[in-house]
This record gives sequence, C-alpha cells and structure tokens, in this order.
Amino acid sequence: MRRLFDLSNRTIILTGAGGLLGREYARALADAGANLVLADIDGRSVEGIAAALRERCRSALAVRTDVTDESSVAQLVRATVTEFGRVDGLVNNAALDPKFDRARDAQLEVAFENYPVDLWNRALAVNLTGAFLCARAVAPRMLTQKSGVIVNVSSTYGMVGPDQRLYEPERPDSPPEFKPVAYSVTKSGVLGFTRYLAAYWAGTGIRVNTLTPGGVFNDQPPEFVRRYSARTPLGRMAERDEYCGALLFLLSDASSYMNGSNLVVDGGWTAW
Repeated sequence: MRRLFDLSNRTIILTGAGGLLGREYARALADAGANLVLADIDGRSVEGIAAALRERCRSALAVRTDVTDESSVAQLVRATVTEFGRVDGLVNNAALDPKFDRARDAQLEVAFENYPVDLWNRALAVNLTGAFLCARAVAPRMLTQKSGVIVNVSSTYGMVGPDQRLYEPERPDSPPEFKPVAYSVTKSGVLGFTRYLAAYWAGTGIRVNTLTPGGVFNDQPPEFVRRYSARTPLGRMAERDEYCGALLFLLSDASSYMNGSNLVVDGGWTAW
C-alpha cells in the first residue's frame, strides 16, 4: 500500500504554492518523495518554502509565476524540465478567493447587481484561464511521456450556490456582505474543464481529476465559524492539512483508475 501512494522521483508542479493550502500541499507531497516545483505570483514566499523543504533533503524548485501570463507559464515548464527532465503531475491550485475574515476584502461588499467587470475578469483570468494555460503547457511533455496526472482544484461553491446567510453581518448597521459571483462561477467551470480534458486525452496515459475542498479554518470571526460549522454535518471547518491525503491520492497510483472525476472533501457540506 505504501508503494501505491509513493511519489518518489515524480516531478509535480504546484501552482498557488505560497497560499494557505499550497504550503500544506507542498509539505505533504515532499514527504511522499516528489520533486516539487513551487509556482506562485509571490516569488519570495515560494523561495522560502522551497528552502525549508530542501533542508529536509527534499528536491524543491521555486519559480515566480503569473498563471495568467502565457510566457510566464511557458517559462515555468521550461524551468521544470531543465531541473528535473520531466513533468509527472500538475496541481492547478492558484486562485483568487475573496475571504470572509478579519482582513476584510472589498469584494465581499459588492452585490451581484453592482459587481464590477474588472473583478469578474480577474477571477476568470486566474481561476480558469490560469488552469487552461498551465494544462496546455505541460501537455506536450506528458503526451511524449505517455503519462501524467493533472489535478484541478475546485470548491464546494463550484458545486452548489454559496449560502449567503453565512456572510450576513453581525451588526445590523454594517454593510451587507456576499460571496462574490465570480468565485462560484469560475470554480464551477473548473469541473467542466476537468471532464473535457479527461475525455479529450482518452487513451494517452494522462489522467485529469478535480479535488473539491470545503471551508478551512483560518481565524475567521467566531460567528462565521459557528454558522459554517452548524451548516456542516461534521460540525466544524476543516483544518488546513486535511486535504493533503486526498491530493496525494489523486496524484499517486492509488487513484490509477480514476479519471474525469471529482473528489469532494467537505465534511458533508454538499450532502445537505
């Protein structure tokens, strides 16, 4: 069984590696033996993560990458092949996700009726176009190898509409807040993108699946945590490391007969 989950000598590109979950994914994949290429718009952040992993005798390369820029993505793949000689996996984890937390995001106060086109386009560029550019860039190498795994990261809000009651302000005189439309729509698009690629690359040795996580505890306001937990059958939000096992499963041989599927890890949120 250990061999099924072993990623030794497999080269994995992880986008959004500097984020809350990206850091956890990086550590887990490194512990599974992968050669890691950590990509993020914040180059300093991923340099620090890569350096920490290398101290643990793991191979890790940091590449500052703008997933919305075609030339930047091409450079990411070139750097990967130069360093490791192949690309065995891609995790499309980079995304814009307005957070309901103490560091307020102005997008949360924008109702659909007034939602700016520039915010819509930014979310499309990162959450969907970014995944498209990265998958397209690694495809020639994977097709030549006749093997490869792509994991696209979606969200429960890509499967069901956001429960906007979670975002109601505690004080009646506070402005209303909303999970914005662009996040839900782009994460829904990720599911369709996965199914398209899985069918398109039939018979090539490339597998494509989706990981759909639920909400992660990150010091959100107590009332939000209470509301979210009450809405979830397990009665709590996820800890930040609780999606690592699912990602490892999707990238490893343990999921060798899984293709075009969506692995939902949400504490039962979408069961209700």
